[in-house]
Amino acid sequence: MISSVLVANRGEIACRVFRTCRELGIGTVAVYSDADAGALHVREADAAVRLPGAAPADTYLRGDLVVAAALAAGADAVHPGYGFLSENAEFARAVTAAGLVWIGPPPEAIEAMASKTRAKELMGIPPLTDVTGADLPVLVKAAAGGGGRGMRVVRELDALKGELAAASAEALSAFGDGEVFVEPYVEDGRHVEVQVLADVHGTVWTLGTRDCSLQRRHQKVIEEAPAPGLPAALTAELYERSAAAAKAVGYVGAGTVEFLVAGGRAHFLEMNTRLQVEHPVTEEVHGVDLVALQIAVAEGTALDPEPPAARGHAIEARLYAEDPAAGWTPQTGVLHALEFPTGPGVRVDTGYASGDSVPVHYDAMLAKVVVHAPTRDAAVRRLAHVLDRARIHGPVTNRDLLVASLRHPGFRDPGLLDTGFYGRHLDALTRPRADAAHAAVAAALADAALGAGRFGGWRNLPSQDQVKTYGDHQVRYRHGRTGYTVTAPDGVRAVSVTPAAVRLEAGGVVRTFDVAAYGDGTVHVGPHRFAVRPRFTDPAGRREPGSLLAPMPGTVVRIAEGLAVGDRVAAGQPLLWLEAMKMEHRVTAPAAGTLTALHAAPGRQVEVGALLAVVQPEDRAGVPTEAQEETSA
Repeated sequence: MISSVLVANRGEIACRVFRTCRELGIGTVAVYSDADAGALHVREADAAVRLPGAAPADTYLRGDLVVAAALAAGADAVHPGYGFLSENAEFARAVTAAGLVWIGPPPEAIEAMASKTRAKELMGIPPLTDVTGADLPVLVKAAAGGGGRGMRVVRELDALKGELAAASAEALSAFGDGEVFVEPYVEDGRHVEVQVLADVHGTVWTLGTRDCSLQRRHQKVIEEAPAPGLPAALTAELYERSAAAAKAVGYVGAGTVEFLVAGGRAHFLEMNTRLQVEHPVTEEVHGVDLVALQIAVAEGTALDPEPPAARGHAIEARLYAEDPAAGWTPQTGVLHALEFPTGPGVRVDTGYASGDSVPVHYDAMLAKVVVHAPTRDAAVRRLAHVLDRARIHGPVTNRDLLVASLRHPGFRDPGLLDTGFYGRHLDALTRPRADAAHAAVAAALADAALGAGRFGGWRNLPSQDQVKTYGDHQVRYRHGRTGYTVTAPDGVRAVSVTPAAVRLEAGGVVRTFDVAAYGDGTVHVGPHRFAVRPRFTDPAGRREPGSLLAPMPGTVVRIAEGLAVGDRVAAGQPLLWLEAMKMEHRVTAPAAGTLTALHAAPGRQVEVGALLAVVQPEDRAGVPTEAQEETSA
């Protein structure tokens, strides 16, 4: 019997496994990098062991350190979670060689399926080895791991070499394996997967389907179970092929077989030999705890002949710290508040609590918000409401995208679901919310009320309008004996004002806006986030035209081949690549011009706003402008 489990992972999945262990009466051990010393998964564990020596981004890839930590803490089993070493056969062997129980599939099954190239060979799918223009578009994918890392769509043959290198570098950083391969890219299919669970006695469960078609940059955003609208015959085929794949490699434990469904056909993608990020929707629909079942299987317990039947519908949204206005770059900083409405059928899996900081070194996911309801429509509506009413104060997030996606007609109709959803609708889904201007008014008046409480709001003579800017919205108001009068935007009347809540009337409708301001210059008004613009700027902070600033904290991983100061560059030309949160981000020339400075170097760590390079722009005739000539003189 297992008495203590070390989770070889961090964040949300470590907290998720610990929760089940506590319910089963099993002790818990966390491991952590220096960057995670104060993280929630460390605080929740019974014991925690620091992983020394490696850089924070690589620490959890050191299997030798993890095994040593398990032995030092007296754990008798290791759960890998997902990502990092979860699909590393050598790590699984090292765990069992140390006398520990491995809560996962046999190393031989991992080797057979964890590499997508070998998995396709096992399933009888030949690799694409010689690419020509006729084969395009193609998809470059990492052979190991997942989560969209090491994945690129290539539509032009000339771009293939560079994208292969970029995908390989990203895969090596994320998974410790730089192998990549190329396969035909099927446009706008549905991403459907089957949860499997097998024991050592030969029983294999297929626990329903999941639809993970809503993806941006090949990363899943919203997932649901069961996959809606699939024909019964196709569903049966998916179950049969998934069970056959598991039996073919002697699979034991939890795994997922993924397919691309297009034109009524199912194309095998890969088998993930681990627990999936989206496993909660299967748990909610089938009423099971997959982590508890993983532990039971690892102890030798036999599964029942048939899995529990499905009931209702579950849907999950992944909340990320990322900025849509800055190319969806990952965000860091303090989470001043992370609170969600609670109630029957609502579940939140997270590795953060209010007051925690989001580090630069790891994935940007803050939480998975899950709702289970009797029908799909009910689950979708409830999830949108929960996200909309949540208090998420701190870094910019994708919350508005999630809410808008769930409420979009193209999502509400299962017949319109496919992986091209965001390609068609992203611009519409990221437009500013309709009440943003009123939220800015609330922010301005709440700040005024806070100042009045400190310093008094009385004036001997009438004064001109007070002006404040929040985001793209300018607010004008006056404070008199009868309270606050809003002069811009038009048609807004202040009903009541306190530093924490403002009631506004517009068009005969009264609404209350909750306001929270923080010392980092951010103000949160309901679901809106504003970065306060300073009234006066420091001239010393000005940058010369063409300055390329780091959009996020990260590490410079490489410079474009042959790039040197003095080179002419084209608009949009890649100049360098930053790595943040295990993903590469390309920094491109903002305009055609001359590279006059290059401050970045491979391996250099930079903070957000750091000067990376300067491209002296040219006018339409290709000649530097007068202002630019003066700057560079």
